[in-house]
Amino acid sequence: MRELQGRVDALLASRVLTPDGDPTRLIVSALDVRSAAEDVVRVVVLEARQAGATWQAIGDVLGVSRQAAFQRYGKPLDPRTGEPMNTVPLPDAADLAVATVEDLAAGRWSQVTARFDATMLDGLSEDSLAAAWAQIVGLSGAFESHGAPEVARAGDVTVTDTPLYLEAGDYTARISYRDDRSIAGLFILPRETS
Repeated sequence: MRELQGRVDALLASRVLTPDGDPTRLIVSALDVRSAAEDVVRVVVLEARQAGATWQAIGDVLGVSRQAAFQRYGKPLDPRTGEPMNTVPLPDAADLAVATVEDLAAGRWSQVTARFDATMLDGLSEDSLAAAWAQIVGLSGAFESHGAPEVARAGDVTVTDTPLYLEAGDYTARISYRDDRSIAGLFILPRETS
C-alpha cells in the first residue's frame, strides 16, 4: 500500500512540478499507478480467498462473474501434479484460429490436417474433414465471413472460439491448440449451443 501511495503522490506532484514538461510523462506515471493498484487488488483478493471468501463474492465486488474473477486472480493447481497450472494462452492463438478457419472455408483440407496433433490425425482424415464441412454448408449455405476469435487457456491447451457466418446459419469454430501450436481439437458448433 505504501508503494501505491508513493506512486500516486509522485503522479500528483509531477503535475505541479513539471507543468511545461512532456505531457506524455503523466500518462506513463498514471499507468504506473494503475499497475501498482492492480498489484494491491491481486494481494487483497488472495487474502480474501484465504479468509474464506468465495469466487462468487469476489466477482460480485469486482463487478464480474465468479469465473472471470477466478481466471484473473486464481491460481489453479494441476490435479495431476499439484503444481500451478499455466494460465497464459498462446500469444498468437487468435491468428492461428483465423488461419485455420480461412483454410477450412477455402477447402484447404491438407493445410488444416497438417496442423493436427497425433490424436487428431488418427481421428480425422482430410476426407472426413471435407465431408463434415460439406454437411455444414449443406445445412446453412456458403461461408460468408468470420468474427474475431475469443481466446482462453484451459489446462494444457489454448481454446479459441471463432464466430462463423454462413448464408443461413451461424456457428462457432472451437479450436484447441497445444503449446507447440498443433491442433488438439476442432469442433464446428451451432451458434446457440456454443
